[in-house]
Amino acid sequence: MSESQTTLDPVLISVMANRLDGIVREMTNTLLRSARSAVISSARDFSCCLVTGQDELLAPAEGLPVHIFGCHIQTANMRKYHEGDIKRGDAYLDNDPYGGNTHPADHTFMVPVFFEGEHLFTAVSKCHMADIGNSIPSSYFVRARDVYEEGALVFPGVRIQRDFENIEDIMRMCRARIRVPDQWYGDYLAGLGSARVAERRLEAFCEKYGKETVKTFMREWFDYSERRMIDNIRKLPKASLVNKGQSDPLEGMLPDGLELTVKIDIDPNEGKINVDLRDNPPSVEAGLNTSLGSATSAVVGAIFNALDKDLPRNEGAFRRLEFQYAEDSVVAAPTFPHSCSVSTTNVSERLVNITQSAFAQLGDGMGLSEGGAGLGAGMAVISGQDLRREPEPYVNRLMLSTNGGPASSEADGWVNYAIPVIAGLMYRDSVEVDELKHPIRVESLQLVTDSAGAGRRRGAPAQQIEYGPTHAPMMAVISCDGQHSQPRGVLGGLPGTAGETWLIEDETQPTRLPNVAQVTLNPGQRVRGRDSAGGGYGDPLERETERVIVDVLEGWETIEKANDIYGVIFTGEIEDESLEVNEAATEARRKELREARAN
Repeated sequence: MSESQTTLDPVLISVMANRLDGIVREMTNTLLRSARSAVISSARDFSCCLVTGQDELLAPAEGLPVHIFGCHIQTANMRKYHEGDIKRGDAYLDNDPYGGNTHPADHTFMVPVFFEGEHLFTAVSKCHMADIGNSIPSSYFVRARDVYEEGALVFPGVRIQRDFENIEDIMRMCRARIRVPDQWYGDYLAGLGSARVAERRLEAFCEKYGKETVKTFMREWFDYSERRMIDNIRKLPKASLVNKGQSDPLEGMLPDGLELTVKIDIDPNEGKINVDLRDNPPSVEAGLNTSLGSATSAVVGAIFNALDKDLPRNEGAFRRLEFQYAEDSVVAAPTFPHSCSVSTTNVSERLVNITQSAFAQLGDGMGLSEGGAGLGAGMAVISGQDLRREPEPYVNRLMLSTNGGPASSEADGWVNYAIPVIAGLMYRDSVEVDELKHPIRVESLQLVTDSAGAGRRRGAPAQQIEYGPTHAPMMAVISCDGQHSQPRGVLGGLPGTAGETWLIEDETQPTRLPNVAQVTLNPGQRVRGRDSAGGGYGDPLERETERVIVDVLEGWETIEKANDIYGVIFTGEIEDESLEVNEAATEARRKELREARAN
């Protein structure tokens, strides 16, 4: 940043930007430590961010991309709904997917922050609630044909506090419809408290620097971020990328799944990227429709995955991204009353994969492969009656398993990836905490050997989980994608394996469940779920032999796969730690495989 481009000291701008990120992290820690449900307090299925009073994303810190990249649309609606009547001490709740939110399960708490009478910021905490009043005990409902069958309580930018006091009518409405009202209220207080912490810190921030300096900082921080984005785009070649993908079939509703398309025009001269999402199916009678907030966030997150890793994620960078949408589409433009119940996951996950892998069309070193997708059995919503103490209902979304991450040109996929819209930013539940909180027993949780998509850089392997109830019947709502269409590799990389879900009544006759399942487990029964694995990047025959032997010793790949796919020949044994690569035999084997491929 040159002196001609800023009126503030660049060091001061950096300090102020990092202070705002620090406030968002304090919001995050507050929410993580005070929430009641395991989906928030253990899995960290929430995000915090700061938005300007003019509805520009300012500081997302470590928020989930699918959560935070659309928050400015929600704050704009808050202002529209309450124009001229927003005051210090107010708080607002929004979970309306047609008003900029992701899906109804994400309750978004917004606190306007005033300084010297001016609305300078809005503090935002977005929490995935375990229960939201759906017609089934799940915050996900793939088979909901419309919002009425879905049944969620929806709050379009509703005021929930005035003068720092709850509006009790809203509290009673939620308690009357939500299956676990005390748990919801605890999470409500945590989300609201997180935003109030930001309010106090931002008021102190403004006291320290003064209102005019803060306003100048925000303008110049956005301008700097835009320049960084322009410079990054100008490193790319001029190109028009088109990439397609396929979602899983939905039994009895969408037998062929959905073909999804993302078109990307890169204009390095203008320093802009245009994304065209119009070539996608119309809204469907299922909960798979993706809201404007979810679909746009998924694609924006994937674009950032393909660019420099230290680019600021804020309004300034977003100025260089342009979007085109259809008027009625399952992608970013669902029409009311079509349901957006799983808007943040199934189709959005595919959009991330399609977008980030499209950049691999620019050549080696660009883009990523596809990551494992799907809310498998280890991410089910479980519910029932807890009989261990006084009988009481429970509902919780698990986050015990994780799909395999995608490979890039430089790195193997992450084991802790989860799903594409999370990309490693959530936590995996503690098995022990989940077993303490709910009557569930996890029998096993393990990586799946030979599941990863092979490549010069390997996708991460799949994971498999097996669990069941301990005392009374338990319902598991499994909303999975990724059990038919495998996560694809790029530039010669191979696909990762698809997922599977099984009902185990006895070990001799497991029953394969559909990818979207609602199953009641009785004591003695278990569900076994295997997630999907990440795709590979580049030719597997170019993978360094020292990496292949580590994969074999770790148990991620077998000697047979190393021989057949990677063309690596070993001498010695794993058991006595004498395993070594036979370099001469490996060279011959790889030559043999290349010749066979050419023929």
